[in-house]
Amino acid sequence: MTRIRKRNRDRNKLARRSPSPAAPARGWTDGLSDVSIAGDPLAFPHLARTDLPRHPTTVAGHARLIREIAADRARWEPLVRYDALTRWYARLETGPGYEVWLLSWLPGQSSGFHDHGESSGVMTVVQGELIERSLTRAGEGARTLRPGGQRVFSSGYLHEVVNGTLEPAVSIHLYTPGLTEMNQYGGTAVPEQHPQAQAEAH
Repeated sequence: MTRIRKRNRDRNKLARRSPSPAAPARGWTDGLSDVSIAGDPLAFPHLARTDLPRHPTTVAGHARLIREIAADRARWEPLVRYDALTRWYARLETGPGYEVWLLSWLPGQSSGFHDHGESSGVMTVVQGELIERSLTRAGEGARTLRPGGQRVFSSGYLHEVVNGTLEPAVSIHLYTPGLTEMNQYGGTAVPEQHPQAQAEAH
């Protein structure tokens, strides 16, 4: 019995001293690891992608961005709020030289006649209808803005946007450069050198 116990003790000591065999390391199927490709961005295409979206820098690019955001209802619809006392707005996105805003309009709410300082931009209605009134040296014009259309305007463009319906409306606006001033005007005030550059895109 003593020998058996001694033998068992020796076996236990041996087991403690001898490391258990290590599990075989799983190699990469392509023979490469993160370490082996470090410093070589061309080793795997996903490390050197060239198809990433770029920030828009042209009127066409800004208009395309607005269309993409407008079509992505899951992005902006949960953010919409309404304020009975004033127009509600929230910034959706910023980029180099531009920013995008989401606005809501309850029936009767209006922006008043205003310009956007040095900023030009693009706007579109994504829900409901809005009426835009513009003032130029040629006089006053008005148009109905519905989902699917876009308004492109240059710096100094003077207009008023109002919800003249009985239903709420929502619009998305891009300003470039980002909006830093918004000058309000009376209903008949037309700047002497006011530009007439404006366009409607569909």
